[in-house]
Amino acid sequence: MDKKILIIAGEASADMHGSVLVSELKKLDPSIEVCGIGGDNMAEAGVEIFFHMREMAFMGFVEVVKHLPFIKKVKTKLLDEVKKRGISKVILIDYPGFNLNISANLKKMGVDTIYYISPQIWAWHQSRIKKIKKYINKMLVVFPFEEKMYRDAGVDAEFVGHPLIERINNYNFLTREELYAKHNLDPDKEILLVLPGSRTQEIERIFPEVIKAATKISAAHNMQTIVAHSQHIEDSMFDSFKGNYPFTLVKGNTYDLFKHAKFGIIKSGTSTLETGLFGLPFIVVYRTSWLTFEMGKRLVKVNNIAMANIIAGETIVDELIQDDVNVENITNKVGAILEDKNRYDEIKKRLADLRNKLGGPGASALAAKIIYNRFNEN
Repeated sequence: MDKKILIIAGEASADMHGSVLVSELKKLDPSIEVCGIGGDNMAEAGVEIFFHMREMAFMGFVEVVKHLPFIKKVKTKLLDEVKKRGISKVILIDYPGFNLNISANLKKMGVDTIYYISPQIWAWHQSRIKKIKKYINKMLVVFPFEEKMYRDAGVDAEFVGHPLIERINNYNFLTREELYAKHNLDPDKEILLVLPGSRTQEIERIFPEVIKAATKISAAHNMQTIVAHSQHIEDSMFDSFKGNYPFTLVKGNTYDLFKHAKFGIIKSGTSTLETGLFGLPFIVVYRTSWLTFEMGKRLVKVNNIAMANIIAGETIVDELIQDDVNVENITNKVGAILEDKNRYDEIKKRLADLRNKLGGPGASALAAKIIYNRFNEN
């Protein structure tokens, strides 16, 4: 029996986790064929890419509406390939707006659909659990509380652990000296790390205020500003700021920067959980279009937006949202923590507890085994 899988990963973190999952699947059976939507990491893992994830990098209600013709084109292409190639398994990774939409069509085609890394329906858009129950055959979840939530709703769900744990454990870190030498950093200054996001829209909305504040903070605390950005974002996005604000642009080595930085200004998303798992004190910044934000407010069911805070069940790191993302607020929030050693150390201590909540390593291998076994079960 030919083992063919369609995989859909529309964001940077999904591309990262999807690539490891595919590698684990190919360890189980090198003959497995995988195609779909992903990024450079998944392509390197052997996925035939129909659409690169950078083509799917739009967020918010307004942006999605503008791209509806393209979204329809992508959906039609994927469904045609499933039919033409006789694909029997589909793996959806996060990216719920698109993935839950196409899952309805896949259900009609009788395809076995597995969702890896659940949409955060416990945080917002809880109504999506009805679609998940109707269209998804198996949920492989990365937070332990998600398993119970889904099972209580009648969904076949299994907790596999979080793939970030294994990724961090397996990472080959640079020493501080190696990192500083590689990027020509000042060895006498600590790093103020800025992560402005993995989408063009995020950077356009967030970076101007953040870089102004980071410049002030670095000057006041004898630090150097490092801007770490996604491989999916061109360096030219930052060209207009280089003449006015001193910062070093780094692509790659983000985990090394998490390990060796003094403080972070981090865009809301998976990166807030990654930062937290490194125990790096940080603040969270988030800004989207007015319409998207107003619609989102009506759907949100949790008090925090940062994954580190949500998983901890308490507000460990400060969050600045929408108009609160301004130079004065960022400068004051960060400065207050850097000037208070007890508070700084307390944040580090509370972040250190996050790892215990996410299970042990081996999430990708376990998820791959569960998916592979379904070829024989279905």
